[in-house]
Amino acid sequence: MLISAMPFAAISASQDQANDQTRRLIRQIMLEQRIPGLQVAVVKQGQIVLSEAYGLANVENGVLASRDTRFPLNSATKAFTGVAIAQLAEQGRLDLDAPASRYLNDLPAAWKDVRLRQLLAHTSGLPDILDAKGLLGGGSEAQAWAAVTARPVDAAPGQRFAYNQTNYVLLARIIAQQSGMSYERFLTTGQFSGARMARTTFGDSYDLIPDVATMYSLAPRTTDAANTPPRLSHWFYDMPPSLWAGGGILTTADDTARWLVALTEGRLLPETALRRMWSAERLADGRAGPWAGGWPVLRASPDLQVAGIGGARSAFVVYPDRDVAVVVLTNLVGANPQQFIPRIADFYARDASPPAHERVALARQQRAVVAGP
Repeated sequence: MLISAMPFAAISASQDQANDQTRRLIRQIMLEQRIPGLQVAVVKQGQIVLSEAYGLANVENGVLASRDTRFPLNSATKAFTGVAIAQLAEQGRLDLDAPASRYLNDLPAAWKDVRLRQLLAHTSGLPDILDAKGLLGGGSEAQAWAAVTARPVDAAPGQRFAYNQTNYVLLARIIAQQSGMSYERFLTTGQFSGARMARTTFGDSYDLIPDVATMYSLAPRTTDAANTPPRLSHWFYDMPPSLWAGGGILTTADDTARWLVALTEGRLLPETALRRMWSAERLADGRAGPWAGGWPVLRASPDLQVAGIGGARSAFVVYPDRDVAVVVLTNLVGANPQQFIPRIADFYARDASPPAHERVALARQQRAVVAGP
């Protein structure tokens, strides 16, 4: 297994052991699941302590995966959209408890009471703009929008959780309306630039973007016989601009890790807003739903665990109470890294160190001293 690694200075013996355990686990899982290419990054106590790339970005041409290879986040993009909405709320440009109709005046009457936080947490009850074949009706984005707005709602707002992409089409429009710039421009200026995400962009497998990993699947083709052994095949996905807020980011594990550092250090959102964003949205009957503000909540307490999960091939999980985050990006649909990321996180058991909020406050004090009056 070929590997591209970065040097790290002065790592502790326990961290060195954790890194070695992660490398062994990654190699094992890649062999077992037949994952062609993979990136992994681990953040601990505000530092990227491991960042490596393995295998092939493109199998048929023997192109090695490197730390510069771009992988799609797919639905993990929704976490970035959640941050963008939280930033606008902090700036006083929108209210998460307000109905979407306050900011968009062309919504169907049955949609007007859906609140922003219900869009973020998939409790809106709105019909989905996608079906099993892609955009509704199989036509253009405009045709799909006309089709979905003609459908009845699936449930009353807040009644139940139902994952769908219509929610994030609306959130992208609200971000553009309230920020005065396009969705992608607002993310670039408000998140990518501040976190030094130089390799991050938007697109899908039909776009001609340099250094993007080719996507593969082991799923049987529709023309295969029932007993055909699994074989690696190309996987194509279409992500038009209107759906970028729900799944359009192409990035690297390095860039994603830098974004998580910026997020947890308070450079993108204050601590209070961050914790609100990571709090599960309540349903109308008082039960906690499985999503917060753009983030799946894998575990609420103890040991809060929030995630970005996309396309059954990319994921990152944040463990705020452990001060650890793990990013794994792959080019195999069905790799489901969210299932083995917890094993990696367990290697980096939190040792004696200041809590995250104390470390952030200390870093700010140090920067203030260096800057002077």
